[in-house]
Amino acid sequence: MKTQLVADKHTKQIICTAFGKGRRHDFWLYKASKVRIHEDIQAITDTGYLGISKLHKNSLLPKKRSKRKQLTNDDIAFNFSVSSLRADNEHIIGFVKRFKILSERYRNRRKRFGLRFNLLAGICNFDSRL
Repeated sequence: MKTQLVADKHTKQIICTAFGKGRRHDFWLYKASKVRIHEDIQAITDTGYLGISKLHKNSLLPKKRSKRKQLTNDDIAFNFSVSSLRADNEHIIGFVKRFKILSERYRNRRKRFGLRFNLLAGICNFDSRL
């Protein structure tokens, strides 16, 4: 099961979730979920969303190195700044992983995965420790 979270940086709450069956690419799940972010909001993503700049102009994602070309020092500094902006999102994902629904193999009915995950997202939004 593949899961996508959209979190608010300021309130540290999970806004939207999307799910995919099997092994799917992150950007494929984003396109299939039809989640659209307002143009004024900056989307800070990881390298799994390489094509998002075509759909969402105000997006920020780190630079990837190629096999033939290494990253420059400016690119490394830029990636460090992007990862520091993404730290709050990673904290939210880590908090959800404490419930073991993402960190271990899900062995229950697949139809109820979305319901159970959304319930846990509600619990995470209600908790004030983030």
